[in-house]
Amino acid sequence: MESFDVIYARAAERKGGPEGLEALLPKPKTPEELAALPDDRYLSAMTKRIFQAGFVWKVVENKWPDFERAFWGFDPHRLAHMPEEELHELTSDPGIIRNWPKIKTAHANARFVLDVAAEHGSFGKFVADWPLEDITGLWDVLKKRGSRLGGSSGPMVLRMVGKDTFVFSDDVVMALVAQGIVDGRPTSKTALKAAQDAFNGWRAESGRHLCEISRALSCSVGENYRHPVEEM
Repeated sequence: MESFDVIYARAAERKGGPEGLEALLPKPKTPEELAALPDDRYLSAMTKRIFQAGFVWKVVENKWPDFERAFWGFDPHRLAHMPEEELHELTSDPGIIRNWPKIKTAHANARFVLDVAAEHGSFGKFVADWPLEDITGLWDVLKKRGSRLGGSSGPMVLRMVGKDTFVFSDDVVMALVAQGIVDGRPTSKTALKAAQDAFNGWRAESGRHLCEISRALSCSVGENYRHPVEEM
């Protein structure tokens, strides 16, 4: 496995130097900022990601003000206790994407948000307090307790709200495979642990955020990239 310095140097070379690469690296929110974020913003992010999946993101983004209106600002209390018949009326709202299976996830995830808030004081506090050394464990909670938050959706929700996390974009997976860390998109517990351990190592080495390491990895690969070992 290469050091982060080597990965960073290659990424910088591909992106016009360190200044160009730094401009692309995301920055997470602080734990205090995450804890202060209202729970309705977490539910909004969950719902937005669910509607983005398999759809044109720009269309979802353009319609999002209407989503906020139609879903009552994603108030988890209101959505969790809303009769299904009332929620189903949103399938006739022309301002949103009228996909009933996705619409009803707002009801299920509102209950998820409220349950977690009851356990931890707020959903934001729960997210803020989760250790970065086990970020894939937080993905697992979102997958198991939330609705349609498995796969890439859970990590993307965390990235959207500002929790420090890596994500398995195609380029990140390509880089992890090239480094010999995994042999394909990580889905098993063993592969997820291998990826987590690698990111923990790069984080300890560099002092960088997980999201920065993730983006640098994605920028370090491309069509013409070959791992040094493969060039021998």
